[in-house]
Amino acid sequence: MNENEPVVVVRAEQPYAYIRGNVRMDSFHLLADRLGELIGWLAGHGVELAGAPFFRFNTIDMEGESEVEAGVPVTSVPEPEGDVRVGNLPAGRYAAVTHTGHPDQLFGVAARLRAWADGQGLEWDLSEDGGVERWGCRTESYLTDPRVEPDPDKWEIELAFRLAD
Repeated sequence: MNENEPVVVVRAEQPYAYIRGNVRMDSFHLLADRLGELIGWLAGHGVELAGAPFFRFNTIDMEGESEVEAGVPVTSVPEPEGDVRVGNLPAGRYAAVTHTGHPDQLFGVAARLRAWADGQGLEWDLSEDGGVERWGCRTESYLTDPRVEPDPDKWEIELAFRLAD
């Protein structure tokens, strides 16, 4: 496992296409497996990708279902169809860290990112109700193409959590 030092980055608004699902963490693969379907749909509609595929965590409920989007940044916004929707990742400041290693290690990476930001006096774009976190924008981007590097222990994954204005 390898992880860079966290940084604060400023991002512009970014259009994206996504498929949303409510999933338990132990069945996350059911949504993750739909990324290929989304990318194929975009290619079939002539939409160019503008970056790495990601998961956007709208809510996190470790004991129940979390609302998550499997998404891809796009250069042009397609007309929604079926389960495919479109939106914009919000502009703003994000605390970000890039991890090299298996996705199973991301819970620890996220905890370290949160601890780092707390130590820096940074506040999250986050509210909590009854143990459920609602994020303004929290993404997990897969920078490594698994078709090129099939070993998940070598994948680069960026976590980026939006900070409060």
